[in-house]
Amino acid sequence: MIPLRDDNPSYTTPFITYSLIGGCILAFLWQLSLGPIGGQVAIFALGVIPDVLLGEAMLAPEARWVPPSATVFTSMFLHGGWMHLIGNMLYLWIFGDNVEDSMGHGRFIVFYLVCGIAAVFAQALPDPSSQIPMIGASGAISGVLGAYLLLHPRAHVLVLIPLGLFSQLVRLPALFVLGLWFGLQLLQELISTAEAGVAFRAHLGGFIAGMLLVPFFKKSRVRLWR
Repeated sequence: MIPLRDDNPSYTTPFITYSLIGGCILAFLWQLSLGPIGGQVAIFALGVIPDVLLGEAMLAPEARWVPPSATVFTSMFLHGGWMHLIGNMLYLWIFGDNVEDSMGHGRFIVFYLVCGIAAVFAQALPDPSSQIPMIGASGAISGVLGAYLLLHPRAHVLVLIPLGLFSQLVRLPALFVLGLWFGLQLLQELISTAEAGVAFRAHLGGFIAGMLLVPFFKKSRVRLWR
């Protein structure tokens, strides 16, 4: 199920959402410019490695670009491939504007980063000795999805359901679309292995953080469950 757009207009220009999308695209193009080897070094240097962030492991000197604590932020702008980037940016494009609208630009960027931090630790704390780098905006965007679920559960989302030659376009309530998304992340976390390469715990942690934090970040006049 691929979301394409929602029917929920925003009333302000979502400058932060656009900037985050632009920043992620530019960062990915920079990754590509480094070539295969340089791009891999960038992932280890700027991605979150739990054993480096929380343990005693140290990167090779050529990969010590920033302090380990800074990778909590730099990792949010790197992606592992075009599909990883496009999928994340599609979700941010569809759902980010309304969440930013409900908070204002300043609160929204803080909210986004805090959800990203929560996602990092949701992934890292259960396995602090992991040496697998974690990159991507997925955790922070999951927080946006959690906020949207509480803010606009009755909004409708146009989704594409791929069924080969019989693919369907349907409009579904956001409560169903995002609830199903969360359920799939939970299922995949339960059946996946560490070698799967997808940080499902980060998705779950970011989503829950977004739901918990949205009451404190939204404007006072904005009601939940609209």
